[in-house]
Amino acid sequence: MTKNFLEISNLSKSYFDNGEEIRILRNMNLTLADNQIVSLLGPSGSGKSTLLHLLSLLDKPDSGTILFNNENISQINDDQRTIYRRNSISIVYQNNNLISDLSALENVAIANICKTNDIKNAYRLAANILKDFGLKKRINHYPYQLSGGEQQRVAIARAVINDPLLIFADEPTGNLDQKNSDLILNFLMKLKKTNRLILIATHNRVLADKTDLRLTLSNGNVNVE
Repeated sequence: MTKNFLEISNLSKSYFDNGEEIRILRNMNLTLADNQIVSLLGPSGSGKSTLLHLLSLLDKPDSGTILFNNENISQINDDQRTIYRRNSISIVYQNNNLISDLSALENVAIANICKTNDIKNAYRLAANILKDFGLKKRINHYPYQLSGGEQQRVAIARAVINDPLLIFADEPTGNLDQKNSDLILNFLMKLKKTNRLILIATHNRVLADKTDLRLTLSNGNVNVE
């Protein structure tokens, strides 16, 4: 386990609404190790999604640094950000963001095709992952033909096909019942390994209590429970 796998130092982020500055994150400091699943709790509007967007390089902080494996990824250029997201970072959203006119197999494979341009191998990897996720008989189904839990499993399969080091999940069980929420968490648990960190933003206390570490975000900063 690497104790300083992901380090956040004095991270701040504000937005402006009708000319008024709204401070979301205030000089946040946090160090996380790999080989664990971490839950991020907090009320709506507390900044959970903002933090995930910063860590996944979809947005830039106003100030502060983000170190990943001792590299300052908060200062890299846009092309480098794209490469990082393609090779090392994956995101699972509450609404899964599956492409409606692609099958489950195609939705998963496309992430690897974008990285390697090896279509044959991407489909092989996608089929194997979907089989592992209990979706062998659903690979040729389109999103509208899948249940909410099945769609989210496809989204997670797509997120891990490139073997990312960082997996961020933004309310991944928000649209699911308890049974499917437990199922999704179990699949995320199986993805935990050395040289990987999984961070889940959630309102689900039952889910959070099953993770290795629980963080609470309030007043622009984070506390370890």
